Amino acid sequence: MKILVCITNVPDTTAKITFTDNDTKLNKAGVQYIIGPYDDYALARAVELKEQLGGSVTVLHVGEADADPQIRKALAIGADDAIRINADPVDSYFTAAQIAHVAAENKYDLILMGRESIDFNSGVVHGLVGEMLGIPSYSPVMKLDIDGTTATLAREIDGGKETLSASLPLVLGCQEPISEWKIPNMRGIMTARTKPLNVVEPVSGEVLTSPEKYSLPAPKGACKMIPAAEAETLIKLLRTEAKVI
Repeated sequence: MKILVCITNVPDTTAKITFTDNDTKLNKAGVQYIIGPYDDYALARAVELKEQLGGSVTVLHVGEADADPQIRKALAIGADDAIRINADPVDSYFTAAQIAHVAAENKYDLILMGRESIDFNSGVVHGLVGEMLGIPSYSPVMKLDIDGTTATLAREIDGGKETLSASLPLVLGCQEPISEWKIPNMRGIMTARTKPLNVVEPVSGEVLTSPEKYSLPAPKGACKMIPAAEAETLIKLLRTEAKVI
C-alpha cells in the first residue's frame, strides 16, 4: 500500500504572533514551528497501517526550506521518504493543486492529512484534492481501518458519528482519536538523516485568495469577582454584559 501524508508547518500554539508589512504578513522572527497537530494524527495512523499491512509512507509538504526540520521529524517518526514542493502555500486552492499533481503522478492508495491546519483553519484542502483527483474525500475521520481495497472509517457529523466503508483510493482529513501522536526515538532520528527528501518545483496553479490584513484577537477584559451569595447579580451580568444567556 502506498500512503501519502500531507503535513503543514505551523507556529507552535504557545508562540507569540505578530505581523509585518502593514499587517499583511506573519512575522516569522523568533517563532517556533511544528508539524500541524492534526497532521500528526494522520502521520501516526499512516505509520501504523504500514506496519500492519506493509507498503510505504511518503510525506509531502508544500513550503519552503524552513520546513525541513519538521519534514525530518516526520521521517524520524516512520515515514520512508519525503517530498517538499518548493513554494509558499499562499492559499488552499494553490496548495491542493500541488498535492494533486504529485498524487496523480505517483498513484497513491491513500492520501491522509489533518482535518485542517491550525494557522488558517480553512479545512478545505482534502476536499479540493479529492475533487481534483476525482476520488472520494471524507473529513473529519476519527477511526480508520483497511481491509484489502476497502476502508472502514468513522467520522463526526452534525449531532453524532457516522461509520461507513469506501473503496480505495481515498483522501481523508484526520483528527483524534484516529491514533496517538508518535515521538521519534533515537534510532528514528538517526535513520531520518539518510532518508530521501526530494525538493521539487511547483507546477503552475491559480491563487484564488490573498490576505488583505491580519489582526490579533481583542485583549481579554477585566475579570469581575461576584460573591457567591449574589447569584442574581451574576445572572444579570451574564445577560446584560457577557450576553451568554
